[in-house]
Amino acid sequence: MEPGIALVVLAVFGIPIALAIWLIVRAVSAKNRIEELSYRLGELESEIIRLKREKESPKPFESAPAPQPKIVTPAPVAPPQPAVTPQPVISLPRPPVATPPPIFVATAIPKSPPVFEPPRPPAPKINWEQFMGVKGFAWVGGLALFLGVAFFVKYSFDNNLVPPELRVAIGFLTGLGLLVGGVVMSRKNFPALSHTLCATGVVILYAVTFACRSIYHFEFFGPIPTFLLMALITITAFFVAVRLNALVVAILGMLGGFLTPILLSTGQDNPLGLFGYIAILDAGLIIVALHRRWYFLTPLAALGTAIMQIGWAQKFFVSEKYFEGNKILVALGVLFGFNALWLAANWWAKRRNQINQWLSGSTLGLVAVSLAFTAWFLDFAPLAQQPWLMFGFIFVIDLVAVAVTLLDQKISPAQSVSGFAVFGLLALWTSQSLSNELLDAALAFYFIFAFIHSALPALLQWRRGGTTQTWANHIFPILSLALVLVPVFKLAEVSFIVWPFILLVDLLAIALAVLTGTLLPVLAVLLLTLAATGALIFKIPSDLTGLPVSFFLLGAFVVFFVAASIWLVKKFKPDALKTGIKFGNSIAAPGDLAAILPACSIVLPFLLLIMATLRLPLINPSPVFGLALLLVVLLLGVTKLFSLDWMPAVGLACVTALECAWHFNHFDPANPNQPLNLVLTWYLIFFAMFALFPFLFLKQFSGKVVPWATAAMAGPPQFFLIHRFVSAVYPNQMMGLLPAAFAIPGLLSLVAVLEKIPAENKSRMTQLAWFGGVALFFITLIFPIQFDRQWITIGWALEGAALLWLFHRVPHPGLRLTGIGLLTAAFVRLAFNPAVLEYHPRATTPIFNWYLYAYGIVTICLFVGTRLLAPPRNLVLKSNVPPILAGFGTVLAFLLLNIEIADYFSAPGATLTFQFSGNFARDMTYSIAWALFALVLLVYGILKKIPPARYAAMGLLCVTLLKLFFHDLAQLGQLYRIGAFIGVAVIAMLASFAYQKFFSAGNKEKETKNEISQ
Repeated sequence: MEPGIALVVLAVFGIPIALAIWLIVRAVSAKNRIEELSYRLGELESEIIRLKREKESPKPFESAPAPQPKIVTPAPVAPPQPAVTPQPVISLPRPPVATPPPIFVATAIPKSPPVFEPPRPPAPKINWEQFMGVKGFAWVGGLALFLGVAFFVKYSFDNNLVPPELRVAIGFLTGLGLLVGGVVMSRKNFPALSHTLCATGVVILYAVTFACRSIYHFEFFGPIPTFLLMALITITAFFVAVRLNALVVAILGMLGGFLTPILLSTGQDNPLGLFGYIAILDAGLIIVALHRRWYFLTPLAALGTAIMQIGWAQKFFVSEKYFEGNKILVALGVLFGFNALWLAANWWAKRRNQINQWLSGSTLGLVAVSLAFTAWFLDFAPLAQQPWLMFGFIFVIDLVAVAVTLLDQKISPAQSVSGFAVFGLLALWTSQSLSNELLDAALAFYFIFAFIHSALPALLQWRRGGTTQTWANHIFPILSLALVLVPVFKLAEVSFIVWPFILLVDLLAIALAVLTGTLLPVLAVLLLTLAATGALIFKIPSDLTGLPVSFFLLGAFVVFFVAASIWLVKKFKPDALKTGIKFGNSIAAPGDLAAILPACSIVLPFLLLIMATLRLPLINPSPVFGLALLLVVLLLGVTKLFSLDWMPAVGLACVTALECAWHFNHFDPANPNQPLNLVLTWYLIFFAMFALFPFLFLKQFSGKVVPWATAAMAGPPQFFLIHRFVSAVYPNQMMGLLPAAFAIPGLLSLVAVLEKIPAENKSRMTQLAWFGGVALFFITLIFPIQFDRQWITIGWALEGAALLWLFHRVPHPGLRLTGIGLLTAAFVRLAFNPAVLEYHPRATTPIFNWYLYAYGIVTICLFVGTRLLAPPRNLVLKSNVPPILAGFGTVLAFLLLNIEIADYFSAPGATLTFQFSGNFARDMTYSIAWALFALVLLVYGILKKIPPARYAAMGLLCVTLLKLFFHDLAQLGQLYRIGAFIGVAVIAMLASFAYQKFFSAGNKEKETKNEISQ
């Protein structure tokens, strides 16, 4: 049973291993054969192409002899007889007469006979007889021989027939004999049998050596002698494999070599001896693989090396406390040594023109193993506190990965993958172990790794004459700045060295952008730089009273990025200073993105200033306003350089937001420490900056619109803040002078535009409209500011009418639309806002009160607007506006009529109410007034031939008659009833008379037209 069990065990474990080895050998042999055939096929194709070119090369034109047909004689086909063809007819041009080029008769040119290609030979079939007879029987014989020896040894063990010393001697002799026999058979041209004998001999020698050490415990076979003997067997196996071209022997030697330290392990830690042996084994495998082109052996060797490293670390790293003191150098040295060995192998293969992805991939695999070990090492606190050592080791390993990608261009993406892995380790360590003491090392390695994986590949590519870079290479400066945000947010106090580091990374991103022509990294580092500065601003104590350093840093970075952006614009759009910047279709294009960078560099810091203003107790706004002034100067300078006419509008919006943030949160007139006059000065400075800018560069911006509109609109936001300031600090009864003062710059600007900009300029009309509209806005503000409540509505109406008047002088559609909107707003506020009637207590004087001028002025403005919008100015958005404004004015006039009647009959001090019963005189007045209003409206409609006015008059008169018969007849007293009836009757008859005259006049006109037509 025991031999049967042994046979089963050997069959279960031995046959799959043997089959796997055979499959590997078979695959590699087939690959080598395919490569050889491909090489030969390529040579044949090159030779055929060369021959075809020689045959098809043009010959000098000869007119006398006709070209002879070409005879193609393929190798397997007999050459055909040449065909008899007539001579070609060639018409030559006559010298004295200009004629077209000669026409060659196609049918006259002899054609070559078709070339018959020999049929391709069928694919060779597997000769199973040869395979089984030559290789199959040899392999089976080798397996049987090995099993026979194994059974013999087992039988001798069981029966003690042979002493142990003799057993191992027989084993050694058998193994050596098989090796010698394999070598002899190889000389007689029996490769399969030779390889089988050698492989069997190697296996037997390994097994016998292991038995001497682990089973019989011979005194001679100590650790060192046994190790040396097994190493000698491995070297012999490699030598035989190379000499005999026996891949199976090399694989068995490799397996035996890696199993040797495992089988002979004593349980004692000896890393230098262990990994020194593994290094020699790997070196031998690499030499064999490159010599015989068995490239797949290198990843197998790397896999075996990684397994040995993992096994050693699992057993001895923690137990022997390699994480304490300098013992970590042993582990790091082992990892680096194997990476250096594989890198040297790549260099050697490159020199031999044998670089291959098997070798490069195995090297990168060892790099990945080293980085994984480093990640594990960083979990130990003593090692995490040594960043110079640990990340210095990572730096060296990273250089190995970069060097491999330089040697083998096909795996260049591995450089980016290695960079992501390294930054992952940096992020892990930064989040877990970073402190103020370790910040310098962290910043140094952030920059070093960003440079290696971004600038170094770009420089090498640039030196090779290319500029193409993958997006991954641009992301590493961004990652380094993102890592900087961790200490800025995490640490209570941040060293000042952080900011020079950020500047270095910014310079790196800009240099990378110049080398590669991609500007997105610059925009990204700009955002991250501002984020870091913002984080520092948030770390400022809330009770700080001095000028924080973060403002200086923000200003410095803004100036740096603006200067860099201007330089990039000049580089990517050299003509930008002459023609200005014009955006293309793609915002990601380098030129367009370079144009956006200056604006982003200036506008984005305003957000940080606003956040700082909201957080810090800035009694004196000079720090933020001073930095804002710097930003405005830079913004207007960029506008001047590149004619970005939209930037002043953006700057005005940013400045206004910053001023409002400070004014509504920190303006306190009662605080004696607040420099109130300085605050007012800042408001006026910002107003002057934007108001004067287009006039300083009149020639450049004369054809633009936005800078002038910004100059005009600089007044309203500053007026709003200054009005609040003056009202709180210098309250007085003449506040109406303030809008009058702000109207002066608008009027002066209007005059300047009229005088300086020629009339044929297309933008002149729009510029005049902006300044004129703003000036009228301030003029009309005089009333509501000097007074209050209803004067706001009156101001709207007056400004609306003034804008429509200005539209006659400056026919800009915006003026007309704004004027109509203001008149409509005034009408809505008076007609649909009952609170208007409670603005003031009722006056003691009837009729001539504030109702009269409030409603009356707005009504007049509506009718004036109707007049100013007479045809051809009447159509706005395809609507006829004058009838609408006239209708609004008529409604307000009717409302004013009723309000005055109600006010006249209301008791003194009482609230104004509308009642239609209880007072006979009031009810009679309502009836007669409505009838008179209807009559006036009717007469106006008849005279002006306006049907809507006549219809409205008829409707109001009908309502009046209904009131008369159904209300007044029942409610009024006798005398008032008589008065009402007589009054309404007279008015109705007058209306009838007017209609009769109207229609009779119309009939006469029709008769006259008919007579003329006849």
